[in-house]
Amino acid sequence: MAAFDPPKRLTRETKLFINNEFVDAKSGKTFPTVNPATEEVICEVQQAGQEDIDAAVVAATAAFKTFRKSNGCDRRDMLLKLADLVEKNRKQLAELESMDNGKPEHVADGVDIGFVIECYRYFAGMADKGGGKVINTTRDTGGTFAFTKHEPVGVCGQIIPWNFPLLMQAWKLGPALAMGCTVVMKLSEKTPLSGMMMGHLIKEAGFPPGVVNIVNGPGAVGEMIARHMDIKKVAFTGSSAVGHKIVVAAGETNLKTVSLELGGKSALIICNDADLDQAAVAAHVGLFINMGQCCCASSRIFVHEDVHDKFMEKVIGHATKLRVEGDGTSDTTVPICDVGPQVDKIQYDKILGFIESGKAEGATVALGACPKKAEKGYHIPPTIFTDVKDDMKIAKEEIFGPVMQVMKFKTLAEAIERANNTCYGLAAGICTRDIGTALAAADDLEAGTVWINCYDNFDMACPFGGFKASGWGREKGEYALDNYTEVKCVMMPKDSRHV
Repeated sequence: MAAFDPPKRLTRETKLFINNEFVDAKSGKTFPTVNPATEEVICEVQQAGQEDIDAAVVAATAAFKTFRKSNGCDRRDMLLKLADLVEKNRKQLAELESMDNGKPEHVADGVDIGFVIECYRYFAGMADKGGGKVINTTRDTGGTFAFTKHEPVGVCGQIIPWNFPLLMQAWKLGPALAMGCTVVMKLSEKTPLSGMMMGHLIKEAGFPPGVVNIVNGPGAVGEMIARHMDIKKVAFTGSSAVGHKIVVAAGETNLKTVSLELGGKSALIICNDADLDQAAVAAHVGLFINMGQCCCASSRIFVHEDVHDKFMEKVIGHATKLRVEGDGTSDTTVPICDVGPQVDKIQYDKILGFIESGKAEGATVALGACPKKAEKGYHIPPTIFTDVKDDMKIAKEEIFGPVMQVMKFKTLAEAIERANNTCYGLAAGICTRDIGTALAAADDLEAGTVWINCYDNFDMACPFGGFKASGWGREKGEYALDNYTEVKCVMMPKDSRHV
């Protein structure tokens, strides 16, 4: 058996990745990125400006001329190689993801990186499947031959959030590259390091210069992308408030197409016939995964009044077992934690404000809600409120932290009506042993994803996106390809004498 050949350590990158090269920002501006577990500055990162965005778009535009005509099998092979390279370097990527984002390293490795690999491999399988169909025309007796083609939309601007940096990068790059688009991607200024490191692997996987360009910076950089006249499409994941700004910027310039995966205030309904052990796990996973920093978090739990108290015992039991101490790294001298810190002080203070609001408005503290600032790090322990009313701030607004709201209901019709009484519609869930009840609720719940007897059950083949203010379009699955293609209809007479 051949000896194990460990991968070489990747260089940690702080520069912009443009035209397959790491370059300094033309302005020379930098910004710090901070480890939320220690509150220490990790390093200074290059901050893109308009000149850098212009250079990235020029590179992407030049690359699109040939990449759009590339063979789907070649794009498939590049994506497969990229997935293999991520797998080969997963330990270092997970280390950096944990350091920059705060999530425990074993979670970054076992969950995030695993899904990243699955994503690139899934869309590799779609790269050579694009096509169209022959159209049966209606206005003649078969004298016209018509068919459709699916063509790449062009240079795409992609703006991703900080909660799942590598995974959100993969969700965006996978379908765009599979379809032959080129990309200018802005990473979150809160978590730029792992996404920049991917530039090494993208280049090694064989993607030509200019196909993928990665930049860093604050929201103003995202606006530069949304307003750029030579970008044909923008894809954004983040808050609904910023989503509105993206739409305005795109509409005021070249009317580029827009896809949005935005916020949520998702409901999980626990019926009186539910398996309460199963329901408690669904609620626990739905809220406390990634320190509550998840757009589809089940932050509103509607529990039938007959099983409320038993459910609370179980869900509190799960939450109290979460290990909060430790820094989440692989260092065996440090306790391993399940719950890392919030991403930064801004998020930490925002969540504390919600907790104080819940107490002030009369919700009952069932667990936590009195966090004492750790000596270092932005840690907030799992928090659960009961006796929550629908008009309370914690029941209406997206908290993006480990704060669960539990509310009683009497009838399923009431619970569904209350669940739908929100501007959001990203996800929902229901726990019941009656399949008829479950499917009827799935019909009535206004959400892009409805989970039955589970929550946060993700698969790359299944589309993800929201109704209402939770967004436009879908990520993942075959539906994601629609974001990156234009449909062209070609028509001609069948009679060769008229061709």
